[in-house]
Amino acid sequence: MNRPLYHLVRWGFQNVLWRGKVAGLDRLPARGPAVLVANHLGSMGPIAVGASVPGEFYSWIHSDVLDPALAPDYLRCDFVEPELHLRPPPSGWLASLITRIHVPLLRAVGGIPVYHTPEGLQQTLHITVDLLAEGNLVLILPEDPRLPLDPRYAMRPFQKGFTRCGELFFERTGGCLAFYPLAVRRTSRTLQVGEPVRYNPNIGPGAERLRLRSALENSIHAMLDQTGLADPSPAM
Repeated sequence: MNRPLYHLVRWGFQNVLWRGKVAGLDRLPARGPAVLVANHLGSMGPIAVGASVPGEFYSWIHSDVLDPALAPDYLRCDFVEPELHLRPPPSGWLASLITRIHVPLLRAVGGIPVYHTPEGLQQTLHITVDLLAEGNLVLILPEDPRLPLDPRYAMRPFQKGFTRCGELFFERTGGCLAFYPLAVRRTSRTLQVGEPVRYNPNIGPGAERLRLRSALENSIHAMLDQTGLADPSPAM
C-alpha cells in the first residue's frame, strides 16, 4: 500500500466527495484483524467508508475494475452511464479516461482483486487472510449484483462467500475474526457502525456462513430502518 497516496485519497473523500457524519466510530478497532462489511449504494458506500474510517484498510474490488483491458467497459456499465447519466459514445470515452487514472490508483491504495470463479475466489480469500493475519482491516461490500435491488434499503442481498474469511482465519491463527457492519445512508449522508459479529468455530461451516451473512445483512437493515442516529458527529 502507498500510504501517502492512501491518505491523500482519504482527504479527498472526506473534504470533497462525502462531507458526511459518522456514528458509533468508537466501536471500530484502531487496527485489525477485522472485516468491515458495508452496503454499496453505487460509489457512495466505498467513498463514505473511506472518508469515515480513520485507520488504513484494504478493499475488495471487482477484478475487472483492476484490469486495464476490462475496466473501461465495466466502468461504463456500472458507473458512468447509471450514475453520471451519459450515453455512448461519450460514456465509453469517459470510462477509458477514468481507467487510466483509477486502475493504478486503486492498486496503490490497497485494492484486493475479487475473482468470480471458484479458483479465483480462493486466491482472493488467501490474499485477504494473509492481510488479516498481519493485523490489517479489510473492507468488503458483498451485495450480489445478480439479484434485484430491495427498494426499502436500496440494497441487494449479500453473497456469502466473503464469510469464509472467518473459517480460513481461524484455521490459520486460531482466532475468531470480527466482522463489523457499516450502514451508509444516502439521504442524511451518514455512516453508522454496528456491533461486531464474530466467527463461531463451534458451528458447522455451511451453517456458520449463512449465520454470518444473515446477521450482518440484518444488522445493516436495522440501522437503516432507524429514524435517526444517536449522537452523530462529523466524519473524521
